[in-house]
Amino acid sequence: MTATGNSTLEAYERWAPAYPPIAHNPLMRAEQRSMSELWPQVTGSCVLDLACGSGRYAQLLLAGGAAHVVALDFCLPMLDQVCDATRVRASMMRLPFRDAVFDHVICGLALGHVSGLQAWMREVARVLRAGGTFLYSDFHPEAARAGMTRSFKDEHNATWTVPHEIHELAAQQQALSIAGLRVEATREIRVGSELCEPFPGSERVYRDWHGLPLVLVVRARK
Repeated sequence: MTATGNSTLEAYERWAPAYPPIAHNPLMRAEQRSMSELWPQVTGSCVLDLACGSGRYAQLLLAGGAAHVVALDFCLPMLDQVCDATRVRASMMRLPFRDAVFDHVICGLALGHVSGLQAWMREVARVLRAGGTFLYSDFHPEAARAGMTRSFKDEHNATWTVPHEIHELAAQQQALSIAGLRVEATREIRVGSELCEPFPGSERVYRDWHGLPLVLVVRARK
């Protein structure tokens, strides 16, 4: 059974019961390693975990000494799993915060849920203090063009595919620049390189997709 035509919110509501607040598969572990390489100094800071999901980055921020972590998501069943951080249910397109309130903004694997890229980048920049860091990751446009999707099975064994917008690298760079955010570093997670952990069927994946970039990680500064 395959679920089609679902909204992003409906998909995440279905996924939430089986979505733990940790990097729970090889790709997420590779993504988290790359994010950690570009991690800002968070000790004593106020940080927004944007589109936090079940809160894996909120946990890392708190463990790293952040003074205050706000975890924002639009999916209540996901947000219910977040511990210790201040939880806010809202759209990431219209952040319910005053200007320049956060030292850093972290966003993992959620850019593809943004419809208006420039408006979203401006909103992130608005709540970020001067000198603050915006660190985000998302599925690489080349992976989407190759036909890869983000899918899962729910408790009824139905397969759900999470809707995903493709934002080309040039469009991301332009939106960052317009928002007043300067790119400091990028990372690509490629099949057979940064992603090399064995998993069921990995030999075929590493053979057929070798070198394909799956995830892009970007660090920018205001």
